[in-house]
Amino acid sequence: MEENWKDKHIVFFDGECGVCNFWVQWILERDQKDQFMFASLQSEFGQKFLSERGLETKQFNTMYLWKPNSYYLIKSHAVLKIANLLGGIYKLSVLGKIFPSFFRDKIYDKISENRMKMANQKCYLPTPQQRKKFIEI
Repeated sequence: MEENWKDKHIVFFDGECGVCNFWVQWILERDQKDQFMFASLQSEFGQKFLSERGLETKQFNTMYLWKPNSYYLIKSHAVLKIANLLGGIYKLSVLGKIFPSFFRDKIYDKISENRMKMANQKCYLPTPQQRKKFIEI
């Protein structure tokens, strides 16, 4: 299994959140370079990732971006890095770094607090090709 994801960027997300699932779908549709794979924080893989780093294993209100053997990023840092990796017009996300990290993360936290209210209850079904990009689906 590891061969499938060791050279990818892995997006960890709340698998029960409509907003989170929307963003996963958004990334999937724009991942032209096949750089990303996905795992829910509730999955065994997600729980192992969290516990190995001493991170909260019961709260799923934070998105993580992990490049195995390199780094992991959280909240606004993860969002900006994902946009940058997607390239094209999304590289302009680098402009978000003009705002201090605490300010960006405060906005991220506010969205996270209200995400269940904003969530579209429509269930997203990935295509068979997209399903291959999920770890433990």
